[in-house]
Amino acid sequence: MGETVYIGFGSNEGDRLDYCDRAVTLLGLLPHSQLIAVSSLYETEPVADERTDPGSGLFLNGVVGVETEIAPRSLLAICLEVERALGRDREECQGPRTLDLDILLYGSRIIHEDDLTVPHPRLHLRRFVLVPLVELDPSCVHPELGATVKELLDRLPPSPAVRRLDPQPGSRYGSRPTCNIPPAAT
Repeated sequence: MGETVYIGFGSNEGDRLDYCDRAVTLLGLLPHSQLIAVSSLYETEPVADERTDPGSGLFLNGVVGVETEIAPRSLLAICLEVERALGRDREECQGPRTLDLDILLYGSRIIHEDDLTVPHPRLHLRRFVLVPLVELDPSCVHPELGATVKELLDRLPPSPAVRRLDPQPGSRYGSRPTCNIPPAAT
């Protein structure tokens, strides 16, 4: 069909579970795409760096895998629109957020443009992204670093903690991919 893209999602403001569910549902509706995997949902402490101060609210985080024919720049535009539709205020883009969507990996592509960097530039430093990504595909190779995501996760210290939760994203809207094969029509 297309290339496998991994998109990280997270929320630390408002009804976090609802925002994550909606994000998974909307990503499952992308044109020329198929949602192929949805990680478990994880609760994590916010991670501040020199560019961001996401506030003190705990995040819910996860990763989806999508097979898509959508070009990277178009996919970025869709992700930004989904964030906006679910209440993300880009004026306060470095603070708490109803929803954050990040293109983590786009196949084996390496993209360095002004507003689009793939692989995500801090992917290898973030447990809250690597844990759900390892759940989906531990042998996935970071195209710049040449290491699997499992190897990258193993290099990180054990904190901040990443705690798996139930219920899982998409559980309310039925968007999780299933392995059940529908019965043949008679």
